[in-house]
Amino acid sequence: MSRKIFLLIPLTIILLMAGCWWKTPATLKPTVKKAGPSLIVVLPVINHVADPTIGRIVRQRLIDELYFKGYPKISAQMIDEKLASVYTSQVVSSEAIPPKTVGELSGADAVLYCTIKEMKTTYRFMYAPTEVEMVFELRSAKTGETLWQAKQSASERNYAFTQRELEMKSFQDYEAVISRIFEKVMKTFPDSPETAG
Repeated sequence: MSRKIFLLIPLTIILLMAGCWWKTPATLKPTVKKAGPSLIVVLPVINHVADPTIGRIVRQRLIDELYFKGYPKISAQMIDEKLASVYTSQVVSSEAIPPKTVGELSGADAVLYCTIKEMKTTYRFMYAPTEVEMVFELRSAKTGETLWQAKQSASERNYAFTQRELEMKSFQDYEAVISRIFEKVMKTFPDSPETAG
């Protein structure tokens, strides 16, 4: 009797282990990804503090950054021409242009607004800090809902013996500071649905 029990124990263990080996592995249901926009328009930069040229540079940089994230490039000139056909008699800031209007004109799913909140250099004796702050907001062209937003600032400090040297260094620093802002911000921007897989 004890010998039968002794033989049954290893047999039971073997059967249990065999059952575990042939058990179908559990599969997790894939999480449903919320479909993001696939076509994004970048409006002219809302810029009340800097040279208009800086606004154009920032806008083109945004268009390029979106392309690197997998979105198609939509020319700034084409969007401006379409907006000019609607806002014929007045110059309108991007903040006053509803996303729905942009969507209807261009067929885009979303609109990216960018605001230069601060861009300044404070000149002191042999020292000049340059500060830039920018705000970004992606809004649905259908609902106007905010899909993504970011606020980022960066600064650079320069030292020189003359005011002229400080001015030259500070002007060059704007590009470096803006690049640092984009580097941080675009890490949080969603990839295109086509590239996100």
